[in-house]
Amino acid sequence: MDERVLAERLITYDTSTSDGLRAAVGFVKGWLEARDVPVTGREFGGLPVVLADIGPATGPCVILHGHIDVVPAHAEQFVPRIEGDRLIGRGAYDMKGGLAAMMCAVHDIATNGRVRVRFICVPDEESENVEHRCTDALVQEGLRADFAITGEPTELQIGVQAKGVLAVRVEVGGTAAHGSTPWLGDNAILKACDVFRRIETLRFSRESSELFDRPSINIARIIGGDAFNKVPDRCTMDIDIRYLPNQDAGEILADIRALDDVQIVKTFQRAPARVSRSNPYVRALRDAVGASLDDEALAIGRDGASDAISFLEAGIPAVEFGPIGGGHHGPEEWVSIDSLARYRCALRDFVVMLPDWLARQDGVNRPALRAVEGGLSA
Repeated sequence: MDERVLAERLITYDTSTSDGLRAAVGFVKGWLEARDVPVTGREFGGLPVVLADIGPATGPCVILHGHIDVVPAHAEQFVPRIEGDRLIGRGAYDMKGGLAAMMCAVHDIATNGRVRVRFICVPDEESENVEHRCTDALVQEGLRADFAITGEPTELQIGVQAKGVLAVRVEVGGTAAHGSTPWLGDNAILKACDVFRRIETLRFSRESSELFDRPSINIARIIGGDAFNKVPDRCTMDIDIRYLPNQDAGEILADIRALDDVQIVKTFQRAPARVSRSNPYVRALRDAVGASLDDEALAIGRDGASDAISFLEAGIPAVEFGPIGGGHHGPEEWVSIDSLARYRCALRDFVVMLPDWLARQDGVNRPALRAVEGGLSA
């Protein structure tokens, strides 16, 4: 069971499309079934989901969660290539490499008799429909566990915090005029650019927290103008703000509303992710990772959001934990091949050692994970 070969195969599917998603999910389902892992499937929003339960009905229950979808890319990025320790291709890092290693780990632990493992592969983590996600629906339908790991890339560290998401659509007004006499109008596109620069300098943008040095602010989309020969009098911007766990989204919105010439027409908010570093399952994962990798696992924060918040909001402790790599969502996305094998071993060891670890901790005060400052992107 070679996680590298499996990751290469997953990369070949263009899972930014519904057809590619269906083909890839069919492969994942078939791969697990061929190895005697019982799989159930369902649809969500017209897209397929893979669910598998292994292990006993009683005892600790752990969710291993991943996503098969990717952001769009050029055709050549779905042809994986290897350069040294790097497996390069769309989704290699976010998160087909981690998903492949997770699938292999599920096979490794399929016959364990002491821990219930629920494997979930969703098709919409990268979707722009941020208000209607498969993982949210599964949790709302009653999916529960004692602990959840979502395999977003974390450099083999344990992500105990993630920034919140505040998506804001703002509209900026101007005054129309003939394109040959722009001085007679008030160009809404130019004003919108100025508004974005003012948002970048608001008070919240200069704040920091224990695991993050600053929030993130990105202008994701801008739409303005309706004729070539006209000064645009309307411009709409979509702004992606990733705010810190110690910040308040309402206060950020109030500061934006206070700006001149700005009207907020739509917002979406997703809370920051936070789990205690002292949680026993987090500490058990820390010890398993340290034993597998011969190194100390650190608690980190991640700049981007993930489906971990779906579990946390339902009262299920959840972390992000995944392999080493870089360039996700970019032209040279890559994952470390060596880290895939190490990631697989860490997941397997965590599940295998968990019952004995929990039994030994009764009444024992163990230190929490040591934190390292600086977020990782999603």
